[in-house]
Amino acid sequence: MSGNSPPTTIPHIRIERLILYIRNQKVILDDDLANLYEVETSALVRAVRRNIERFPADFMFQLNQEEFLSLKQIRLESNKRGGRRYATYAFTEQGVAMLSSVLHSPNAIQVNVEIMRTFVKLREILATHRELASKIEQLESKYNSQFKAVFDAIKALMRESSQARPIGFARDFED
Repeated sequence: MSGNSPPTTIPHIRIERLILYIRNQKVILDDDLANLYEVETSALVRAVRRNIERFPADFMFQLNQEEFLSLKQIRLESNKRGGRRYATYAFTEQGVAMLSSVLHSPNAIQVNVEIMRTFVKLREILATHRELASKIEQLESKYNSQFKAVFDAIKALMRESSQARPIGFARDFED
């Protein structure tokens, strides 16, 4: 990055934690986006509904009841103020980009820039991971018998790093 780039307002790690895989797509949920944009979720949804033609199915979709209940269980959320009256919206990367054209909060543009940077960063990490796996496979086929133990250890480390992180935290209690 150049020295002239604007200061980061939202840490990439915060955004990364909000990106979920639903229906084999990377998405961010409406309530998480509303938090980032510092607007009410209902205001975000109203802006989307007023401009629904800008949000085709590959930009945004609503969670079905099973997805919503599963997500709720994972997040350990309780129904606040009686719960939502509509299904949660999930926005793909393109949908998040489109939000900048319908939201008019003061920080919407900067938030979108940071979210887009995070999506790009995740794509780069995934590409590097695939590239590394391919190179290891090539080396393994060439030197399999001599370095089998080394390749097995590398594969085990790669499997560990690609597994999902647990949600929440653990705390040791002393008597």
